[in-house]
Amino acid sequence: MLVEVPSLTTDQMIAVDRAMMEDFHIELIQMMENAGRNLANLARQRFLDGNARDRQIAVLAGTGGNGGGALVCARRLHNWGADVRVFITKLDSDFTPVPAHQLDILRRINVPVAQVESLPASVELIIDGVIGYSLKGHPRGSAADLIRWANNQAAPILALDAPSGLDTTTGTVFDPAIRAAATMTLALPKEGLRSPSALEFVGELYLADISVPPALYASAALALQVGPIFAESEILRLN
Repeated sequence: MLVEVPSLTTDQMIAVDRAMMEDFHIELIQMMENAGRNLANLARQRFLDGNARDRQIAVLAGTGGNGGGALVCARRLHNWGADVRVFITKLDSDFTPVPAHQLDILRRINVPVAQVESLPASVELIIDGVIGYSLKGHPRGSAADLIRWANNQAAPILALDAPSGLDTTTGTVFDPAIRAAATMTLALPKEGLRSPSALEFVGELYLADISVPPALYASAALALQVGPIFAESEILRLN
């Protein structure tokens, strides 16, 4: 069943993240765990026939929150028996603190982590966590290299929150941009994901619960009426 829910601009989603932490004391690491768990579950059910064991998966991760969610997903899939390899855009020391914590966990459980120069010839599934709503213009450097590599693979791409290279407010598609088979966005969909120019890059659009209280949406800053939309499932199909 498809679900109708309101959309947010990038600035509104930034306000949601701020309120989650400052007003409701729901910390970034909690939101990141929720995002990564749901992403792994969607990957398993939609692309891995319900069984992650021995499936070859590449997880692409940037240094911020989007990358952190992808790293949680990598840990979950690894724990479920998948052959997961993680590819990061920068050195460990360049990661912001919470994603750096997730990366440290992966290294401690011996998940292979490398940079662009070690990309494999082929995989069965690609998880895109390179750039989230913080995108500012065209992806550059190793982020751009990872995006181009992903788009040149036969494997489907599952993007977290937004395909890397897509502006989440305007729907502007920068060069390069991930062409996802599916995108799992978080909390509420971002306006840009529903732009006509974005549709072929977004693919199937899903919405996942990161435990945003309905009272937060009803605040004066947002004035949105959002009920218990995840009452039946933590992941909803939107298109």
